[in-house]
Order: sequence, then C-alpha cells, then structure tokens
Amino acid sequence: MGELEQAVLEALWDLDAGSGASGREVHERLTGRDLAYTTVMTVLDRLVGKDIVVRERDGRAYRYAPRQSRAAMTASLMHDALGETGADRDQALVSFVGEASAEDLAALRRALADLA
Repeated sequence: MGELEQAVLEALWDLDAGSGASGREVHERLTGRDLAYTTVMTVLDRLVGKDIVVRERDGRAYRYAPRQSRAAMTASLMHDALGETGADRDQALVSFVGEASAEDLAALRRALADLA
C-alpha cells in the first residue's frame, strides 16, 4: 500500500464511528496534505478495489469504512510477513521480539496469557 493510501486509511480509522465516513470528511481530515478532493476520491476507489475499504451508498454519495480495524489489519500484515519467511519463521519471531520495547513485551505476555 502506498503512503497516500495509508494516510487515507488512517483518516478512515480515525473518523469511522461505525457508520463510515464520506469522501468529503476524509478530504477534510487530510487538510494539511494539500490534496484535491478528486485525488482523495481516487484513492478511496482504489482502496475499495483492493478490498481494504467498503463503500455503501448514502443518498447520492457514498460512505466509506475500513474492512478491518487497525489492529486486525496490523495482525494480518504481520501474519502475511511471517508466512513469507519460510524456514526462517522462528528466527524472524526471535528477531522481532528481540527488538521489542518493554511495553510491547508486556503486551505480548498478556496476550499469550489470555490465549492460554
């Protein structure tokens, strides 16, 4: 996913309150980026095409919402990355944990305890 697509998705996660967000709301959220409204709409359409965002008709316009929560998408990306490591999966996990902060390690321990 490109940097602009990521920014639009972040805006959707920040705006989405269960009912999605309009293209105008996403555009307003990205005001510091000096983007044309049509550019934001093009990016939203691409994210819909990639099945990352869902679109629902709302009168004459559409509302957009992320298909997954921020946490679910991050977990999915991590799982995909681990799947691509092949035989080095164990080493990749060890490397990841070895570079984790104390807070991340505490969260990981809590998550593992909850699963047990």
